Amino acid sequence: MIFVTGGAGYIGSHACVELINAGLDVTVFDNFCNSQPDVLTRVARITGKAPTLVQGDIRDSAALEAALRASGARAVIHFAGLKAVGESVQNPLAYYDNNVLGTLRLLQAMTKCDVKTLVFSSSATVYGDPQRLPLTEDHPLSATNPYGQSKLVIEEMLRDLHRSDPAWRISILRYFNPVGAHTSGLIGEDPQGTPNNLLPYVAQVAAGRRAFLNVWGNDYDTPDGTGVRDYIHVVDLALGHLKALQRLALHAECRAINLGTGVGYSVLGMLRAFEQASGKPVPYQVAPRRAGDIAACYADPSLALSLLGWRAERDLTAMCTDAWRWQSSEKG
Repeated sequence: MIFVTGGAGYIGSHACVELINAGLDVTVFDNFCNSQPDVLTRVARITGKAPTLVQGDIRDSAALEAALRASGARAVIHFAGLKAVGESVQNPLAYYDNNVLGTLRLLQAMTKCDVKTLVFSSSATVYGDPQRLPLTEDHPLSATNPYGQSKLVIEEMLRDLHRSDPAWRISILRYFNPVGAHTSGLIGEDPQGTPNNLLPYVAQVAAGRRAFLNVWGNDYDTPDGTGVRDYIHVVDLALGHLKALQRLALHAECRAINLGTGVGYSVLGMLRAFEQASGKPVPYQVAPRRAGDIAACYADPSLALSLLGWRAERDLTAMCTDAWRWQSSEKG
């Protein structure tokens, strides 16, 4: 049994599919602050098996401990948290409350239940403004926004915990930019309100739900002046969690691992790729840079290959095609 916090969210739901397909039982703990319960019904349609659902907030110690104990889980995958850079700049306390305090409560509950295996959703934002590219796991850590800082604090908390008790088995997965959707078209990224990430916004413009895309800055030191990021298909990312769990079954360690493709695409490059995949125009206008954004960020994913036997398999065309299939579906 695997206990998955935030399992109804974008990445969490795709991870649940891969866990169930691998023959594992899953309990989802989610407060649905940025997801919908019917996502798990769709997970069941894809896999033929529904995860157990417990609705709750990770900051609620009693509810969290009760759910974890009742699940009988021996490992936790921790997705739950807030994740928008811009919002974190405007409302930093919400990020420290949800992300840092929530993780602390989770670790306390795991300790009480004697569950010491954890896969944690971190982020490439912990590298701050990159000093060199591609980013390797030994790059100096810093943060340019409160979201990144919350992930940094959690990473340090996990390293301290492992130093205090080496029986803990912890994988810190540093995500780059998850995009795309499951090939079924049944689950994908469906943010409530205005999307904070590039591809769902592009998809909504292509679908006619929004008039144009704001390109936040075109004066960065990049080939076309727009920000460059390492976009990774969400299914590849989900499979990385399964590989991390398999490694932790054999190794008591606390280790950070990048999950990315190693290729950087600009905002305008992604926009053009999506136009090709969808056959729809994506009008855009240039707007001022956003606070906390950086020019370029892409991974060196070689450690994931050597330690986990994992590499991203799905290319940019698949990312855009699958995202458009999801956006075009009646549930998208």
